[in-house]
Amino acid sequence: MTSVASAPRSPGRPRSARADEAIVEAVLDLLAEGSSVESLSIEAIAARAGVGKATIYRRWSGKDALMVEALRKLKGHPPMPEGATVRDDLVTLVSAAARLRDPRADKIMPCLVPEMHRNPQQYAMYQEIVAPRRELMREVLRRGIRTGVLRPDIDLELTMAMLMGPTTLQRVLRWNPQLEEENLPERTVDAVLAGIAAR
Repeated sequence: MTSVASAPRSPGRPRSARADEAIVEAVLDLLAEGSSVESLSIEAIAARAGVGKATIYRRWSGKDALMVEALRKLKGHPPMPEGATVRDDLVTLVSAAARLRDPRADKIMPCLVPEMHRNPQQYAMYQEIVAPRRELMREVLRRGIRTGVLRPDIDLELTMAMLMGPTTLQRVLRWNPQLEEENLPERTVDAVLAGIAAR
């Protein structure tokens, strides 16, 4: 009896970009409506997106991986500094963090703070998203040192915290209602540069 070669397995259906977007949008909508990261379930996300749970698990290993994707979309792509001046590049980077284009961000970002304090995985997720943005700012500051614009003895990590602190505090906590947010990135950069500029 002759053996019959089995036909090669056909690949599965191609991944649908529309389903991907619906799933990520469902996560952001649910968070903006008040769901905490901890209480957010794959079942609720699937129901909101109009897909089955299996569709989500085929794309992401679990909720944490899906959250990284959703928050990356919320924050958008980090702007690439153009290299005109150190000041302009710093304003670009600080402004991008202060003025997220998605209107849901103002409702979602404050909810993530307690989650990051309670959950090491959520903190690691946040670091995964912001680490490349910090590196962009480090490189701008290093360039300022190399070109003699900034003092060579500045503490890069502390300088970045001073640059990002005011806008983050205002966006997440609305700490000072008297502080105008419209030009806060520019004012913050100018104030910090006054202390770290080369003499």
